[in-house]
Amino acid sequence: MSDLKEFKEYAKILPPNIIEELQQANLGKTKLKAALEKLKEEYLASRIAPGECVGLVAAESIGEPGTQMTLNTFHFAGVAEMSVAIGLPRIIEILDGRKEIQTPMMEIYLKSPYNKGKDIKKIALSIRETKLGQLAEEFLVNVGSMTVEVVLDMEKMRDLGINLSTVIKAVKKQTKSSVKESERGLEIKLKKEGGLLELYKLKDKLKGTFIRGVKGIKQVLVVKRGDEYIIITAGSNLKEILRMPEVDEKRTLTNDIHEIAAVLGIEAAREAIINEVMKVMESQGLNVDVRHIMLVADMMCATGKIKGITRYGVVSEKASVLARASFETPIKHLINAALIGEEDKLSSVVENVMVNQPVPVGTGLPGLVTKLK
Repeated sequence: MSDLKEFKEYAKILPPNIIEELQQANLGKTKLKAALEKLKEEYLASRIAPGECVGLVAAESIGEPGTQMTLNTFHFAGVAEMSVAIGLPRIIEILDGRKEIQTPMMEIYLKSPYNKGKDIKKIALSIRETKLGQLAEEFLVNVGSMTVEVVLDMEKMRDLGINLSTVIKAVKKQTKSSVKESERGLEIKLKKEGGLLELYKLKDKLKGTFIRGVKGIKQVLVVKRGDEYIIITAGSNLKEILRMPEVDEKRTLTNDIHEIAAVLGIEAAREAIINEVMKVMESQGLNVDVRHIMLVADMMCATGKIKGITRYGVVSEKASVLARASFETPIKHLINAALIGEEDKLSSVVENVMVNQPVPVGTGLPGLVTKLK
């Protein structure tokens, strides 16, 4: 560790995490002194002035270019499932903190030698979710014997490396019915005495029976990025993918923020919100300073859970009743506040605008206090 005396002097000015990073860098004494001076200069220059209305500036800086965004969806040529929500719908989806997103997808990075192309097709196919409906040519219902016959596409099964015993095992486990091999595939008998409706329900259930792969991954696409191959997926299942030995867990990404929060924690989710919003902005050719987006991400993740910028999320937690009332459903907020005798200290911008007072930003922030004789 470098000379601690140098750090003590700057520890009063610089944030602790910057000091920690410098301590790990192991610089020489002169380099360290120069680095600390430069950091101090940049840190002091980047701080905001007291009374700067950061929220309003951030809202304007994101909202103004946001109105110029397109409302389209981007498709990978020739693959129907691989559509990606971009532009305004994607921004709304992220900032609303939606649990169900329009087009969940993953970028799976692989360890060496797989990222150079070794067995890449095999890995991609093993990730993709395979259901019985994809392996079957047709489903035949036999009312006389109360059975459903599944005619299997043997060629397709060979290509995917799936054998008949795997299919029988999966069908038995999920339908809990008696399954036997037939000339053209499988024959599944209705387990209890049921009518026609039960038989047709069984047929529908069989179509969605999961055979193998990773649940939720509907389609895969191998793409060369730089000098390595990566797998892009339609659908997302971060927890299962990270368990695979071939996957580089440090770089693999998903665009589902709630999934990141559940698997990797809230700090990772905050970083993902920033990256996802910046990605959309840059793809639209818009230039928004990252600090505005960082402020929004901090607001969304401050409680340790992801809260959207909606009346059920961030807005519902505002201390000021007038601020809550200014954002959708005002009567509900005012009545509830009146019933419990809530007080409003008028400490923020919105509520002061509503009651026609100077707002507590800039010159409206300091008050003059004098002692009267």
